[in-house]
Amino acid sequence: MIFVTVGTQLPFDRLVKTVDTWNAAKLVELYLQVGPSEYKPQNAEFSVFLEPAKADQLFQQAEIIISHAGMGSILTALRYQKPIIIMPRLAAQGEHRNDHQLATCKWLGNKSGIHVAQNEMELLAILSDYQSLKGGDGISNFASPELIDNLKTFFSA
Repeated sequence: MIFVTVGTQLPFDRLVKTVDTWNAAKLVELYLQVGPSEYKPQNAEFSVFLEPAKADQLFQQAEIIISHAGMGSILTALRYQKPIIIMPRLAAQGEHRNDHQLATCKWLGNKSGIHVAQNEMELLAILSDYQSLKGGDGISNFASPELIDNLKTFFSA
């Protein structure tokens, strides 16, 4: 199953429509969380919003995550060691207030388990071989002991 999530604040019809159209033949089980989208998927089950427990369940069940370049989705995919394809929202397209997601993609683009699609064509290219995507090494829910020690040193100085 592929889980697509675009967050809850703003529409991201470009991503939702691209993935839904890609799955027109319904070759894969696909679940989309579409937020306040104008576009309503035709080729997959979807919901506008998800309760946190349901979203977490879908993250755990999915083979692959597709998302906007939102840190919550990225960190959750890394925690569960799921491959994630991220596509940045663009301010020029009215998808966000600024282009900070471009910086997120640039910063995380070479990290294990994170696959960046800058646009719809790149997203389709990655999806053409989605079975080969690998997840990352995982991350902890807690800060490393080294970070905690460094913070203690910094704040006690």
